[in-house]
Amino acid sequence: MDSSVHKQLHFKSVNAENRREVEGLTVFSEQAGFIESVSECLREADELELWRPVGIYDSDTLIGFAMYGYFPEPAPGQLWLDRLLIDKRYQGKGYGKQAVLSLLDRLHTEYQSGTVYLSVYENNPHAIKLYQQIGFRFNGKYDSKGEHIMEYHF
Repeated sequence: MDSSVHKQLHFKSVNAENRREVEGLTVFSEQAGFIESVSECLREADELELWRPVGIYDSDTLIGFAMYGYFPEPAPGQLWLDRLLIDKRYQGKGYGKQAVLSLLDRLHTEYQSGTVYLSVYENNPHAIKLYQQIGFRFNGKYDSKGEHIMEYHF
């Protein structure tokens, strides 16, 4: 996919102005078990300010959602790309890969961390393939929900 198609891809923090629209993002029913609803994610971010929820936009069009954060404890701390979804209307157009690459740039700039972590269910082969193409690798560990942890090194 030609990434120039999405040269306007950018992120906006979720706030009172765009929250309702962001909460309206949906995935296909067979994907629903892979990620919490956007509303659930935003409630978590409301409760723990370490989370950074963002809308993913192509120019002025909201096409997805992501949530990331840096957790200093336990030391030395970990930077997590914890949630990512592309609305079902925009899937299959190359947005997922472009969003992850753009998020990695943002995370590296924002936190200067050498490693980014994420977790994925083993029965989500599309996400696993995408993350592996970008350079994420399984580290042999699992998160508290039994998801496989992957890491990316800058």
